[in-house]
Amino acid sequence: MDGGAAYNPRTVEEVFRDFKGRRAGMIKALTTDVEEFYQQCDPEKENLSLYGFPSEQWEVNLPAEEVPPELPEPALGINFARDGMQEKDWLSLVAVHSDAWLLSVAFYFGARFGFDKADRKRLFNMISDLPTIFEVVTGTAKKQVKEKSSVSNHSSNKSKSNSKRGSESQVKYLKGIQSKDEDEEGVEEEDDEEHGDTCCGACGENYAADEFWICCDICEKWFHGKCVKITPARAEHIKQYKCPSCTNKRARP
Repeated sequence: MDGGAAYNPRTVEEVFRDFKGRRAGMIKALTTDVEEFYQQCDPEKENLSLYGFPSEQWEVNLPAEEVPPELPEPALGINFARDGMQEKDWLSLVAVHSDAWLLSVAFYFGARFGFDKADRKRLFNMISDLPTIFEVVTGTAKKQVKEKSSVSNHSSNKSKSNSKRGSESQVKYLKGIQSKDEDEEGVEEEDDEEHGDTCCGACGENYAADEFWICCDICEKWFHGKCVKITPARAEHIKQYKCPSCTNKRARP
């Protein structure tokens, strides 16, 4: 198992980069790769844990054999609870423990390499600017964004975005703005104001105007096209888009 032992991040920026990579991998396991993750967490197997790696990959595996381990270990036995509760509750439980593990790993590096009070505070603030895995998995991050705007603002924003996306396709998506002409810069500013607090349902990153996004018509979460493998050309021909999580829920008996 290579849970980050191959290198040791020594600065606040390096530790935060390590945190983001591990976080992205674990979010992937609990969202876009949830079907595969579910199958790997067989309750008949021994104590299993979910690991996230700096390379944005994830793995379900047995705990490290070293005592004490080189890095803090994630929660043990996540597979045992899989069939004893509703799937969404089980995934939420794994997400909470994953958040706790990410923080422990980040501040393990901070302690090991002597981060002072200012460095620890800066690292915590950088981490806190990102939605937690729990917020991404449960959709809480999106609900918090909705609560910031009134119903009237939401209606006007919806009409604006509909006019920008065009009437030919029923699927809601946002194309990245490539041109830097003055008129289009104005549109880009509107998009930033409208969707700036929107988070990708797969990786949890905030909206950026230079990227392609698509919205699931079932759960209404927004996703980077690259995270769900949807291109702008393909989106033009989709009448109703279902994200991987919603597709898997419909397919599973």
